[in-house]
Amino acid sequence: MGKVGIHTGLAIILSLLGCKMEMNEMDERQQGKKKEVVYQVFTRLFGNINTNNKPWGTIEENGVGKFSDFTEEALKEIKDLGITHIWYTGVPHHALITDYTSYDISNDDPDIVKGRAGSPYAVKDYYNVNPDLADDPGQRLEEFKALVARTHKIGLKVLIDIVPNHVARHYDGKSTVPGKDAFGKTDDASVSYARDNNFYYIPNEAFRVPIWRNGYLPLGGADHPLLDGKFDESPAKWTGNGSRLAQPDTNDWYETVKINYGVRPDGSYDFEQLPEDFQTKDHTDHFQFWKDKEVPDSWLKVKDIAVFWLDMGVDGFRFDMAEMVPVEFWSYLNSHIKNKSPDAFLLAEVYNPGLYRSYIHMGKMDYLYDKVELYDSLKHIMQGHGWTDHIPKVQEGLKDIEHHMLHFLENHDEQRIASPEFAGDAKRGKPAMVVSATISTSPTMIYFGQEVGEPGAEDAGFGKPSRTSIFDYIGVPHHQRWVNGKKFDGGQLGKDEMALRDFYKRLLNFTVHSDALMGEYQDIHYYNRDHTEFYNHRVLSFVRWSDSEKLIIVSNFDTNETYGFELKVPGEIIQIWGLGSGHYTITDMLYGGNALLRVENGIGKIDIRLNPLESFIFKIKP
Repeated sequence: MGKVGIHTGLAIILSLLGCKMEMNEMDERQQGKKKEVVYQVFTRLFGNINTNNKPWGTIEENGVGKFSDFTEEALKEIKDLGITHIWYTGVPHHALITDYTSYDISNDDPDIVKGRAGSPYAVKDYYNVNPDLADDPGQRLEEFKALVARTHKIGLKVLIDIVPNHVARHYDGKSTVPGKDAFGKTDDASVSYARDNNFYYIPNEAFRVPIWRNGYLPLGGADHPLLDGKFDESPAKWTGNGSRLAQPDTNDWYETVKINYGVRPDGSYDFEQLPEDFQTKDHTDHFQFWKDKEVPDSWLKVKDIAVFWLDMGVDGFRFDMAEMVPVEFWSYLNSHIKNKSPDAFLLAEVYNPGLYRSYIHMGKMDYLYDKVELYDSLKHIMQGHGWTDHIPKVQEGLKDIEHHMLHFLENHDEQRIASPEFAGDAKRGKPAMVVSATISTSPTMIYFGQEVGEPGAEDAGFGKPSRTSIFDYIGVPHHQRWVNGKKFDGGQLGKDEMALRDFYKRLLNFTVHSDALMGEYQDIHYYNRDHTEFYNHRVLSFVRWSDSEKLIIVSNFDTNETYGFELKVPGEIIQIWGLGSGHYTITDMLYGGNALLRVENGIGKIDIRLNPLESFIFKIKP
């Protein structure tokens, strides 16, 4: 048959790796389940339609989004994008500059706050929510409960952050429930360390504000009654990233203090460690192990916080910088969470590949960021200096834990694909998104605005271009065009933005309904590198299958070149699929259109024409 070029220009690409899944993996990921897709939304930015975007602007000047902006209409549009979970980022009450003293909320000192809106990872009260997000700050917790109820009504599950490694330097804890103590309240601050202290101290030294460099000034140099280069903390506490200096550096996490989990200053542990065989045991065994153990006070406090939010209706957590907290604590916390809520979704930020298996098997994490392996590899390919040949090697190295490695191309810490510092064009992310979403059984995550090509171009103040600021009051322009005055209908989007969102919607909705994407995987990239003329390192191909569905995925990462070739499916796969000699109709699941798979002498062959940044997800018709 003739060559196929199914959706010129609007297609997408797929990249990936090799390595057949072992059958025991199928048991682990539970047959019958479908792919999960997380929509990370920065809560205070989502519904803000103010376009002023003044650097260091106040809440009055630049505006802020609210819980109430997540209407049923907005949530339905998110769900219809192909989303199963929404991660509301920045919900717990963190340090910020806006004055809420009329609501019995203490002011925060701008000398130890990043930006005007503050970092969501400097939590000052774990039993309440950010007052910025409420129409009535006095009823902010009730408004969050209503948001959870609306989200569940639409059929989405709710995730929020827990930041176990550190809290705001000015941790208030005013809303701590009766019978519980706030972090640090009962600490003995005369010693640097005690097992049941919540913080580490620097006895006989007072905290000193960092020496600002490179022209930086808090609030951009604006006047503020508390901005005096001082913050009263005596004795000084260790800083969140582990700095033991009473005057941390500007590059330290100076706005936070590190929580003590029973790790002595010399690195030794002041708690019982798990037996080695517990890596093969489930959360019920872990729960029983800790049931009669005496554990550090901070363990109890964070467990109580997690239970509080589960009781509020939250369905899971994203744990910040989990690798900075000992894995035994995670065994304790996660087994308690799963004991209460077996289906809780537990996602952790871990960047050290050497720790992946420990935090999954011993720490009982459901999912970790696949940042250092897959994300970094795809980023290099999108930027034009990486080869697709690397992707099968990544997948091979992770095959025993592939289900646990959550895939993403954007989040609040990473550069926007469309930013000049990353790829400069959101369309260059299309083939990578196909690969990211279809290469394994793991969940997929996208960041709000990614689906309309948000470039993160604003100079917001503390936050700088290429990443949408998490520290400032700011509007998100491309996303605002989709919000369209809170109609949430994309009414202001341009043609390219609409086409991009349509692509994401097609792809993600396919993934959450596909059986094959929870089944087996095998690389066919290297087979085609060896046997197919005109197939090269800018193209990637692999297959996925289950008993009921068989997929052939091929992507072109090149921004300029169209590739025509005869894609081959190895005899091993043809045999597993039970295909005899003959012709089989295959349909592209992204944009429709048919092609032919020819099986000749036990080898599958497809005439392919791949336009720049185009991908096909071919499904064999039964």
